[in-house]
Amino acid sequence: MNEHRNRFGVELICRVLSSSVHGFLTARGYRAAVGRAPSARQMKDELLLLEVARLHAENYGVYGVGRCMP
Repeated sequence: MNEHRNRFGVELICRVLSSSVHGFLTARGYRAAVGRAPSARQMKDELLLLEVARLHAENYGVYGVGRCMP
């Protein structure tokens, strides 16, 4: 929503998405959520994301166990 709010406006985006996305925020709810400080869960997730990216890079940019060649 942040990407398109300047072009379309929050109210229009909420009106269009409310019929297709169950439980979607209203324009008022969106503005309240944007102004809130990050939650403890969000901050923890951001730290974990950095750790996952580090481990992925350490593993040569691949996921899973490597195949053993006979």
